[in-house]
Amino acid sequence: MPLPTSPVIRRARLGAELRQLRRQAGLTLDQVCERLGWASTSKLSRIELGQSRPDLADVFDLLDVYDVPGGQRETLIVIARDAATNRSWWKALGEMGERQRTYAELEAGAATIFEYQPAVVPGLLQTRAYARLRVAAGRLLDPEIDVEADTRARAARQDVLHRADAPRYTAVLDEAALSRAGVPEPVWREQARHLVTLTRRANVTIRVLPRGVPVAGSVLHPMTPFSCYAFPDPADPRTVVLEALTTDLRLTAEPDVRRYEQLAGWLLDAALSTPDTVALLNRYAEE
Repeated sequence: MPLPTSPVIRRARLGAELRQLRRQAGLTLDQVCERLGWASTSKLSRIELGQSRPDLADVFDLLDVYDVPGGQRETLIVIARDAATNRSWWKALGEMGERQRTYAELEAGAATIFEYQPAVVPGLLQTRAYARLRVAAGRLLDPEIDVEADTRARAARQDVLHRADAPRYTAVLDEAALSRAGVPEPVWREQARHLVTLTRRANVTIRVLPRGVPVAGSVLHPMTPFSCYAFPDPADPRTVVLEALTTDLRLTAEPDVRRYEQLAGWLLDAALSTPDTVALLNRYAEE
């Protein structure tokens, strides 16, 4: 069975490989586009930056220009096909906004996912009712959001945790994320019980970071939610995404990724054990 792949990561890897091949060939963007008859360099630039889903014919043409040998050529063609994938699960992404689509693509091919959330329950762990409240709250800042469509899309993303080849998923929730502020009691009870149910899955770990507990022996509490992704193919770049109000920042540079992975380990060390987390969640569900 082929390993799951993440289209957004395969696009980034393909772009980096093609950029390296162009430089090894001693060619500029203009020179390559002139040889291929492309109207401008923007098309090639977007491919190299992993910003567009590649057309396989364009990739074949680039490999010809760079005179890529057989074995390396076949590897890059496989990566290009993954980057341009239109598998059946893609239909569920049709109604997603661009931000949620990026998360879905990362999750689809991940081997491991780590998430830290200081204020809310992460999207992959939300019940439908809780998700609808969160999406509706976001609509106050962005009237273009379709609450029902975005809620359905979030639920579709959650299928990744229930696949036969599901990733190993770990979440650390700051205790503030368990606040019921603004959440109706029945919705919150259902959400807390859902978290307890998810802790029983072999591939899911949920831990709570209690209020006031030091991280790495200091006040090193992240202020921003972040997620770390690693993939089955070790050549695919490990990735960190920082969540902000209007946009998200994706990091793939090794020093950046290492720092966040280290921080993830410290957060896990400081968090409650799984049994203690379950006890706390049950208490929140009843309060």
